[in-house]
Amino acid sequence: MRPRSLSSRLILSSALVSIVLLAAAGFLLASIFTAALERNFDQRLRSVLDGLLANLDVSAEGAPHLSNALADPRFGLPLSGWYWQVVPVEKGPGARDLASASLLEQRLSIPQAQRGADGVAAFFLKDVTGVNLRAIEQVFRLPGSRREYSVLVAGNYDELSGEVKTFNRALVASLMLLGIGLLLAIFVQVRFGLRPLRALEGNLIAIRKGDAEQLKGDYPAEIRPVAEELNLLIQSNAEIVERARTQVGNLAHALKTPLSVLTNEAAGQDTPLAAKVREQTGTMRDQVSLYLDRARRAARAHGLGAVTEVKPVLDALARTLERINREKGVSVSVSCPESLKFRGERQDLEEMVGNLLDNACKWAGARVTVTARPETGAAPAGRSFLRIEVDDDGPGLPPQQRADALKRGLRLDETKPGSGLGLSIVAETAAMYSGNVTLESAGLGGLRAALLLPSAS
Repeated sequence: MRPRSLSSRLILSSALVSIVLLAAAGFLLASIFTAALERNFDQRLRSVLDGLLANLDVSAEGAPHLSNALADPRFGLPLSGWYWQVVPVEKGPGARDLASASLLEQRLSIPQAQRGADGVAAFFLKDVTGVNLRAIEQVFRLPGSRREYSVLVAGNYDELSGEVKTFNRALVASLMLLGIGLLLAIFVQVRFGLRPLRALEGNLIAIRKGDAEQLKGDYPAEIRPVAEELNLLIQSNAEIVERARTQVGNLAHALKTPLSVLTNEAAGQDTPLAAKVREQTGTMRDQVSLYLDRARRAARAHGLGAVTEVKPVLDALARTLERINREKGVSVSVSCPESLKFRGERQDLEEMVGNLLDNACKWAGARVTVTARPETGAAPAGRSFLRIEVDDDGPGLPPQQRADALKRGLRLDETKPGSGLGLSIVAETAAMYSGNVTLESAGLGGLRAALLLPSAS
């Protein structure tokens, strides 16, 4: 589970509610069981009390005695925890008491307790050995006697506590197993319930990589509207890109004819005005081409689904630049993984790397190297980038001049051919793809142009 994810929230909230409910259920069941055991224990004591009263009599001397012994042998074992006693309420001459053999010579002290409607009081006490007792007591006037006697029966409550502890341990173990089962069920339920969202994510990744054009699949009713709206958004984006390309083409066609007419008219005349017209129409043609190319690049850069394999583009450009610079003897080597892919148009990648290679070959002495690899650590969350480095063994460029080299139209050395637009075009195109280009010192001793672009891998 990832922090702050929807599945984590669902699982943790459900687990918390389940744990609270299980704890409350366990406490309630333990209380009900304990209360039931105490009621059953009191009923057993009451049965002994009834049997004791049925066999209790008073002798001619006024002393209480049993006509028949109780059947329970525990009342005959010394300090067994099971006791009964018959004690006169008011002490006086001739007052005698009677107790079970288990009490020996001891007598239990009766605490103040509230009596029920039947006159029976129930309370807890301890014997001389520290055993916890549960006792019931009632006051009777025995037949043939004018004295009132307190008749008490007590049982070993520690035995009952042992049963409660055994039940509680079994209850806790059962509830823990039930809780583990519930947690597993919650985990499976959440994972199964959120599976359509993972499928939606996978389809979106496929669209971003260029493996699909629309979201496909049978989504649940709650997610289907989102998928349909995303498909409409993707379709609208594609239509916008296509309209932009069409408008760029129309604009280029509309301007081409008037510029050609002006150029032809000025070409046949040798006057200052004709020279100025030729100069300005040439500038206009360059500016129109520049901004039309920029519009085309922007439309492609913001489109979805375009993916280009990097190695074939680099190999083709390296062969072309080697042939162009054959007389100069410049060799161009390429190092690039086969799986590396650029998330964008092939034409834009060719233009960016082509400009960097052309610039490197102009300044190189004998070697130019191109290295491409996945970039790690510089990508925003959820995105991956690749890095293309073009190194040459030329004279290099001082650090203070590297920023100027990326400015549009600025040429640092007029002895070399060019317009001063190549590096600025690379920087603008890379920025349209949320990338960048930087100039550094190369390992070969010259200049390194590092291009950072989004990756489709």
